[in-house]
Amino acid sequence: MAASMVSTTATAAVSRATAAQASMVAPFTGLKSTSAFPATRKSADITTIASNGGRVSCMKVWPTVNNKKYETLSYLPPLTREQLIKEVDYLLRNKLIPCIEFELEYNSSPGYYDGRYWTMWKLPMFGCTDAVQVVNELDEAIKAYPEGFIRIIGFNNLKQVQDISFIAYKPAGY
Repeated sequence: MAASMVSTTATAAVSRATAAQASMVAPFTGLKSTSAFPATRKSADITTIASNGGRVSCMKVWPTVNNKKYETLSYLPPLTREQLIKEVDYLLRNKLIPCIEFELEYNSSPGYYDGRYWTMWKLPMFGCTDAVQVVNELDEAIKAYPEGFIRIIGFNNLKQVQDISFIAYKPAGY
């Protein structure tokens, strides 16, 4: 009996203290120790290389004005036919299903995001085992849409996702 009285009394005291403490919020006073973060400012110039205080320095972001970049490998020069065959062969060795998509730069509507929607050239190439077949389809897509961007993607049929995507063709001027 005495044990049950103590536990109810203690519980009531805790619930009263918690209700009072819940309404009180301590103001934020900032970091307590400034010695861990020394404030050394060498220059107010934002064009200098930024540093996080360690051995790693931040890299400059790629300039985006008049320099569109799309997807993986888009920073490289255009891939040769042999390089494309090697990329597609890698895709096939990893049991991915190749598909070719294209995008035309019809983005006259306001707020349109480039690269959001790509159109499939044909159905995905289920059962394809030869990289040359994929590159031949790429050549047909280039003939049909020489002013568009064309990419090769690899679908993973087990995970039901797109695993690989890279630009295979860019129109002149890009």
